[in-house]
Amino acid sequence: MLSDRAIRQAKPQPKARKLFDSRGLYLLLTPEGSKWWRLKYRFAGKEKLLSLGVYPEVGLKQARDARDEARRLIAARRDPGSERKEEKAALRRTLGDGLETVSREWFKQFSAGWAPTHSTTVIKRLEHDVFPWLGARPVAEITPVELLSVLRRVESRGALETAHRIHQVCGQVFRYAIATGRAQHDPSAALRGALPPVREKHHAALTKPADVGALLRSINAYKGTFPVRCAMRLAALVFVRPGELRKAEWTEIDLDGATWRIPAERMKMRTEHIVPLSRQAVDILRELHPLTGSGRFVFPSARTSARPMSENAVTAALRRMDYTGEQMTGHGFRTTASTLLNELGWSADAIERQLAHAERDGVRAAYNRAEYLGERREMMQAWADYLDSLQAVGNVVPLRSATG
Repeated sequence: MLSDRAIRQAKPQPKARKLFDSRGLYLLLTPEGSKWWRLKYRFAGKEKLLSLGVYPEVGLKQARDARDEARRLIAARRDPGSERKEEKAALRRTLGDGLETVSREWFKQFSAGWAPTHSTTVIKRLEHDVFPWLGARPVAEITPVELLSVLRRVESRGALETAHRIHQVCGQVFRYAIATGRAQHDPSAALRGALPPVREKHHAALTKPADVGALLRSINAYKGTFPVRCAMRLAALVFVRPGELRKAEWTEIDLDGATWRIPAERMKMRTEHIVPLSRQAVDILRELHPLTGSGRFVFPSARTSARPMSENAVTAALRRMDYTGEQMTGHGFRTTASTLLNELGWSADAIERQLAHAERDGVRAAYNRAEYLGERREMMQAWADYLDSLQAVGNVVPLRSATG
């Protein structure tokens, strides 16, 4: 029989050799110096080998215990080699179909077209709030109660909106698991209504014509930098998202064609957005071009032309003009336009398309990229003319709608 001392002192030789213990257990010593535990046994009339690990990670006592357990299986007419294969297969199935594995596969499949910040947010939420509790669970076995427990944990720290976002992401993962044959049910679907609704936060905005006229007059009288004043004037005319405006690049703008094409990678919904430019918008850009046109950005940073304008520039300007955060925000120009254009009878489809809001049908979204463009171009010019009329004190002229 072997001893720990004999095993430690055993030296490799040019050929592999076996150091026998008892009852079929031996140590295989390779020329490279590795020491592998092996068990030789017979089952159903056939001689077989079972690997029991590597010395010293598996010591002599552990190897003997594993040998004895294998012998008990044989006595019960069960093949320890087959049992080992089944255990490994079950482990592979569990790991391969675990929620974390499926989630990361889904993320790799679909995140390529996402904005970097969105990609980071999605995977971090899963890593911090889902994987520690459900990551190792087979995706097909996760119940609505288990998933709700995870969401409640997020809700309990006051992050209700995040809980809703995680619920949505998990739903996408489970539907991917169903599509790839690793699950049959989506437990997230049973949780609709299980979380309290998120109280919608509205961006402060002016929506009364007289108030909008006063704002426009304040913008025209703004004593700050010329690019910031131009940015606010253009924000009122084109009502794109603040980030889309401040990151505008001259190469995206066709002044002669009166069109601004915002590339898909800068849009929230990852689809190119066409912005028809009114005569007034073109005039603002032509006036600004001699100052910033030699650089990349239409509205460069005050510190360096290599970066776009600060995200706080327009907000700071509004505060200098004595508009509080409860009255008007940079995002509020979108709310102003949406509210007034809808009230004044313009097509809701044209307005929504111009606001670049989400289109649920991906095929329809691609088709609709330029849909309503003629009506939108007419609407944008009429909107610019209407804003001009509002700047005259006390002069509120109805905006001619597309149906008027």
